[in-house]
Amino acid sequence: MANEGKANKVYTRVGDAGQTSLVSGTRVSKADPRLEAYGTVDELNSAIGVLMAEIRRELKTPALIPAIDDLLGTLTSIQMELFNLGSRLACEKEEMLASLPGVTAERSRELELLMDRYSERLAPLKNFILPGGAACAAQAHMARVICRRAERACVHLATTAPIEPTLLQYLNRLNDYFFVLARHLNRIMGVEEPIWDP
Repeated sequence: MANEGKANKVYTRVGDAGQTSLVSGTRVSKADPRLEAYGTVDELNSAIGVLMAEIRRELKTPALIPAIDDLLGTLTSIQMELFNLGSRLACEKEEMLASLPGVTAERSRELELLMDRYSERLAPLKNFILPGGAACAAQAHMARVICRRAERACVHLATTAPIEPTLLQYLNRLNDYFFVLARHLNRIMGVEEPIWDP
């Protein structure tokens, strides 16, 4: 290997003037709506990483380990899906999109099934819920609002560039998932949900 024994440098200096490259190699401003869209998806992915770390830290009851392993597997799959979604947002060339991994409507349906499963054991909502409770539930709410912002950024991008409907659908379903997940985490942690008192 040509680079064997050499350190891989993260910095390139080519972005110092406020531009970056899309997947196709096209140079664009870092203020471009496309950058805002996939950058916010990246932020969401990082928030999910924090959520997973919180779940590992807080949920150590032996009886919960199988359920937690299943949940962490789901969140890892979501992270992978967000990488796929981000790569599509970072590509403006129609001919290149065919070679990139897609986001199908089936992924949104899987989130719906997970929400249905969690909701079976949740109390019906009678009031608005404040973000909070257990630390992992609060972090799920943080992921939810970042997901909302990613969705808004993608909707904004769609006013000037074609965006696949399945990408928007997935983000819309995903922010619902994080809301239900926050409630689910508070339930299994035995923490009462903070309720809005008008």
